[in-house]
Amino acid sequence: MSVMYLRGGTPLEGELAVHGAKNSVLPILAACLLAGGPVVLHNCPRLTDVGAALGILRRLGCKAEQEGHTVAVDPSGAAGCSISEEQMRAMRSSIIFLGPLLARAGEAHLTYPGGCELGPRPIDLHLSAIRAMGCRVSEERGIHCQGRPRGGEVQLALPSVGATENAMLCAVGASGPTTIANAAREPEIGDLQSFLNLLGARVRGAGSSTITVEGGRPLSGGEFTVMGDRIVAATLLSAAAAAGGRVRLSGVDWRHLATVLSVLHQAGCRVESRLEYVELERDRAVPLRAVPTIRTAPYPGFPTDAQAPVMAALAASQGCTLFVEAMFDSRYRHVPELIRMGADVTTEGRVALVRGVERLRGARVEASDLRGGGALAAAALGAEGTTILSGLSHIDRGYEGLEEMLQALGANVERREA
Repeated sequence: MSVMYLRGGTPLEGELAVHGAKNSVLPILAACLLAGGPVVLHNCPRLTDVGAALGILRRLGCKAEQEGHTVAVDPSGAAGCSISEEQMRAMRSSIIFLGPLLARAGEAHLTYPGGCELGPRPIDLHLSAIRAMGCRVSEERGIHCQGRPRGGEVQLALPSVGATENAMLCAVGASGPTTIANAAREPEIGDLQSFLNLLGARVRGAGSSTITVEGGRPLSGGEFTVMGDRIVAATLLSAAAAAGGRVRLSGVDWRHLATVLSVLHQAGCRVESRLEYVELERDRAVPLRAVPTIRTAPYPGFPTDAQAPVMAALAASQGCTLFVEAMFDSRYRHVPELIRMGADVTTEGRVALVRGVERLRGARVEASDLRGGGALAAAALGAEGTTILSGLSHIDRGYEGLEEMLQALGANVERREA
């Protein structure tokens, strides 16, 4: 088992290019099942979730390999329509293969997905979208779907990112046009639309609440570059806010981070946003200020994935910050670990009250989910003494070499075998 040793007290300094977005590359990899020829993807992060997605593609008959940050997928041999329970449980977003399997084969057999336990993330929105396109769904001993999708009207009860993406992928292979109403608006959905259109699909409306798909168009292969990861950027900026210093990040669109940057600016950081980079500077001698209320919401609201890293930074601030987690029931699993480090946080349901303390202290802590792990690393860099962070398997799902990124910014971080 690996652990991370993080010694706080050193301001972060330097420039770093943010790696490709996990939440973009995973649906794009699922979309490769629909391609009519080989696909080459650039800026693909080396993550365990990416490895799990490639494993699923190989099980389904594709050739799929990653070398560095380039992934090559040849779907010409794809023939399967089922994914093993082991592979489904390895990655929560494995449900994203449901739509493209139905579009390609007219049949899909899956079990319920695994991944981070953040409370109920019901897949009924996915299944409802599939049913709206004429497919039959059975949930006895797994998820069994059959039928060639037909175009139609998909009305999502909630703007779920995964359900929006699954509906898009299924609709690309449907006969006739499909309209997806109350669609999620996250930037990663725009990246998926760009990839599908590169292959020859006709998808419009990503970034708005209504997406239209003209189904049944012949698709080709192609070459595509994945967008930068805005949540990795938010984590690194939160670490800089906690530790102090000046950090410049490239490879990510600052507009996708606008709500996070606004909060960090309100907390007393200097933020500079340019087309080519975003820069954050914080004088360590000046304490951060609390921000009255931070409420997570679907994009363009404050992202739920940034809640934990920003909380970690504001744990050592002047005043009280109220967090309202509107997206998931169990997104405060990092709080007990922050309390081990001296934070003063009280939770009740979806609300967390952070009473800022002067300084956190290093401690032995454990990541129990992906973004909580990133948050604990950020908190450790602003703390006094050394923090020993375990549970790195969660972190490796979404951060490529987090310790190496932090080292590049001057942090005193080391990964060791326990």
